[in-house]
Amino acid sequence: MTKLHELHEHGHHEHGPSDHGHHDHGHHGMGHNHGHDGVEHLHSHVHGESDRERAEELKVLATSFLESFRAAEDKTSYLRLAGIPFQRKGSDGLTLCLVDTAIVANWQIGTASPAFASRELLYLPFPGKMISSRESMKFTYVSLTQREDIDLLSILADRIETTSSGDTHDH
Repeated sequence: MTKLHELHEHGHHEHGPSDHGHHDHGHHGMGHNHGHDGVEHLHSHVHGESDRERAEELKVLATSFLESFRAAEDKTSYLRLAGIPFQRKGSDGLTLCLVDTAIVANWQIGTASPAFASRELLYLPFPGKMISSRESMKFTYVSLTQREDIDLLSILADRIETTSSGDTHDH
């Protein structure tokens, strides 16, 4: 999977209200075929010019983040160093607090698409070697009135967009 929207898995996404423009859903996939050590990749610029190159770079950043998070002895400190907010404003103005994070593994074992002149889907199960795995990570924020599940790819994509549109730091 190489396009950014494919990183978010297939299906309908409901976008919840947020003053930060984050997506409000908890099911997003990401590849994990690439690994990089260290946190320095979290602030890399997306240099690719095509959507495919940008999506691939986001996959690399997310994979590095997941691997480093798993290896961190102090998860809270890792999240702080990575710049993950522990509080954020909700759409109603109340403060949302980070209470949970989850990493979920998924395996794509086949594909289904509309068949020509039929109401049935054309289903193609993959042979074992074609089955691919991907992981997603979400951050759950709550207040008395609201819950937001924000995926790692949204956080990274927003950070990269913000950084590339006005960053003056040397990386």
